[in-house]
Amino acid sequence: MKKIINVAVIGCGAIANSAHIPAYMASEKANIKYFCDILPERAEACVAKYGCGKAIVDYHDILDDPDLDAVSVCTHNDLHSVISIDFMRHGKDVLCEKPAARILSEAYEMQKVSHETGRILAIGVCNRYGSYVNEVKKYIEEGKLGEVFHVYASFRAPRSIPGIGGPFTTKAESGGGALIDWGVHYLDLILYCCGDPKPLTASGEAFSKLGVNIPEYAYESMWAEETKDENGTFDVDDSVTGLVRTEGPTISFNGAWAQNIDIAETYIDFMGDKGGIRLKYCGDFVYYTVIDGKLTGTPSGIEENDIHRTEVLDFVDHVLTGERTRNDIDPCIHTSEIMDAIYRSSELHREVAIKN
Repeated sequence: MKKIINVAVIGCGAIANSAHIPAYMASEKANIKYFCDILPERAEACVAKYGCGKAIVDYHDILDDPDLDAVSVCTHNDLHSVISIDFMRHGKDVLCEKPAARILSEAYEMQKVSHETGRILAIGVCNRYGSYVNEVKKYIEEGKLGEVFHVYASFRAPRSIPGIGGPFTTKAESGGGALIDWGVHYLDLILYCCGDPKPLTASGEAFSKLGVNIPEYAYESMWAEETKDENGTFDVDDSVTGLVRTEGPTISFNGAWAQNIDIAETYIDFMGDKGGIRLKYCGDFVYYTVIDGKLTGTPSGIEENDIHRTEVLDFVDHVLTGERTRNDIDPCIHTSEIMDAIYRSSELHREVAIKN
């Protein structure tokens, strides 16, 4: 068995530089052989910054490299399935950033190819590696909440549309807006903590209201502002609400990239018949239960970890052993199914069934 794997980072933008590359650089079991980006200066900048690897523009040039073991796909959503499938068909394991794909049919094809080729396909839903999240999962498994019958998620922020007019707000490239960009993390986190129950039905509404007039959109901060285009496209959801029935708990949520309320609310409530948990997104949680006849809240008190680094290091370990990861495409496909169903429900203005 190999002791060190060679990896390629496909797409050298923000998520690659903030999460994937630093994690690989921190690993004694991984070597970055290639930095690939359609903008050559970005790949070259990575070579210079990190002092390793070769800069390339076209990922097809390295598909047949026998020394390449795995890749991180850090591109726009519309290329996730194409690039992941190409590398799996050429014998490479893949860590693909979230969402799995732009649309459900592409995610299904990725899953199919993963099983056909026997290659690992991990999806970048990094919360599955969070210390707080795994402690919540443990509480549920130990029965501290009793029956978890309902989970509510809020991923709402004021005026936070990323790169308005660019790829984030162009449906042909992103597949959606607030739901597919932010909601994917919340939904996957919930499913993971609750044992990955199969989703059954969904009802939702996706709204495109505050960002449609791009030149007049007011904001104080903007993620990916370098991709902003006042003459570009905004045809995705900037807010969304929904209800999902699963084989386990029901899930309801309210999400917004932008809202006319200047308060960010990002948390998840797990509600059981013996106790409940409020988990602050990317933060600590409080466990509530009745003690001596009084509802009492207790903070978890555990330490935070670097979820991106933990995720990437786990991927490296699993490439070496050939075993599938906790963020494997199989459980993660349920999140893609839910998001697809919410968008379909919004178009039809009625509840829809989820076939899986």
